[in-house]
Amino acid sequence: MADFVQKTVNKSAVRDISVPIADVTSFNNLIQMVIDDNSFGCVAYTDNDGVEVPGIVRNREHYTAKVNFVNGAGKRVGTVSLQSPSIAAFEANAAEALANAGLATAMGGTAVRDFGRESYYAQLKCHDPSGDDYYVTFTRKTVRISSYQDDAIKEKIETWADLVPALE
Repeated sequence: MADFVQKTVNKSAVRDISVPIADVTSFNNLIQMVIDDNSFGCVAYTDNDGVEVPGIVRNREHYTAKVNFVNGAGKRVGTVSLQSPSIAAFEANAAEALANAGLATAMGGTAVRDFGRESYYAQLKCHDPSGDDYYVTFTRKTVRISSYQDDAIKEKIETWADLVPALE
């Protein structure tokens, strides 16, 4: 029988953030800063179809709004989670749930946004000058580097993150 032979070593590392990122605007500003400033020194490349791809791109993202329904005694009687593919959809869906009188009646309470339990997720795909593709995934509470091979990539991102107060 043939054996599997290891071809690459893909690593991952995670940094826990001591204070969750405050809101979706701050989160988006952080992600856009990484892209605009090319914080990791990534380089554009040409894909298999001959299309030029920027060095850093948003690979995946989703945002989850939370709406609680609270009765007259202040007790939570229901909750709704709304996962959306973009920040615009996230805000629109939360506003719709807050304004939906039929839903509030069915739940038996008044709709209240639960900002503290909302979640944000954005994964960036990065193309290192060495040719390696890797991912940097941001949530409100963590930053994860995945699928990298060279420890210099992790060190570069760690050095950058040390300079960003929101990522302490």
